[in-house]
Amino acid sequence: ENAVKIALRTQQIIAHESGVTDTVDPLAGSYYVEWLTNKMEEEAENYFQQIEALGGVIPAIKANFFQKEIANASYKYQREIESRERTIVAVNQFEQKEPCSVPLLKIDEEIANEQIRKLNEIKEERNNDKVKEKLERLKEAARGTENLMPFIIDAVREYISIGEIINALTEVFGTYHEDSIY
Repeated sequence: ENAVKIALRTQQIIAHESGVTDTVDPLAGSYYVEWLTNKMEEEAENYFQQIEALGGVIPAIKANFFQKEIANASYKYQREIESRERTIVAVNQFEQKEPCSVPLLKIDEEIANEQIRKLNEIKEERNNDKVKEKLERLKEAARGTENLMPFIIDAVREYISIGEIINALTEVFGTYHEDSIY
């Protein structure tokens, strides 16, 4: 029964969200697909021109252009869902009447503690002089214009954790805090 319901929901999602039912012959010798592609290209080009008119990406970020675009798009999207102008299967159309019982994934605390123990063991056994050296080389590269990926790979080979790598990069770049526009 659950498999049948999933299959039905999948078909409904494809039908409603792809727009395949909006035209008699969606492929129509690929004319419809070609029209959709051209429309997307035109809209993307118009968007790029808007950004260029602001002076490029950096000035657009400073002017909160992208933040406003995201906020406006989110608001529009939510209004479309609430008015049922936009169909979201199982949210505002084809809703299930009975409650859905999806079991939540819970990580056993014992397993989490075991992973922490293993991480601490690795940190104790690795060559900490090399760790310091690799992290310094990563920070030095980050201050310049070099590709950081080779330095990150070298760090990982010395058993440097992702958290340690992020902390090193944060020392160089800081943490970005977006200005609130509201």
